[in-house]
Amino acid sequence: MAGVMEVAFRWCGCSEERVRSFANSRHTVDGTHAVGLRDGMAAAVTAYAREQGLLAATHPDFGADRIGEGLTAVVSVKLDRPEFEGSTRGVLGNSEVHDYVRQAVEDHLGRWLREDPERAAAGIDRIVQGVRRD
Repeated sequence: MAGVMEVAFRWCGCSEERVRSFANSRHTVDGTHAVGLRDGMAAAVTAYAREQGLLAATHPDFGADRIGEGLTAVVSVKLDRPEFEGSTRGVLGNSEVHDYVRQAVEDHLGRWLREDPERAAAGIDRIVQGVRRD
């Protein structure tokens, strides 16, 4: 990916998801960078939960919709050649961006989860409890 990405996120006790995405400082309603953020977070949380025995092998992976409960996040990419889609050009379409954002989020979030197991367990427990309610 020819460019730069920045990601910030936080989980809170509320039930709604608030994710804002930007490409080259332009607000986007969706796109490969936003999907990459959600997919990377779901992969990191699922892997950690399985490693720690918080999610049984027989249970399916956490979906991006499940980890989004209570999530506030911003993902911003600045690309040399952004490819916008849609009539309002509010969707980023660069396919390679998804993989880069996903991998970076998965790596960094996975590291944080391992470095702060108490907070990780509390957050994952809330996700697991939500899965059991459904």
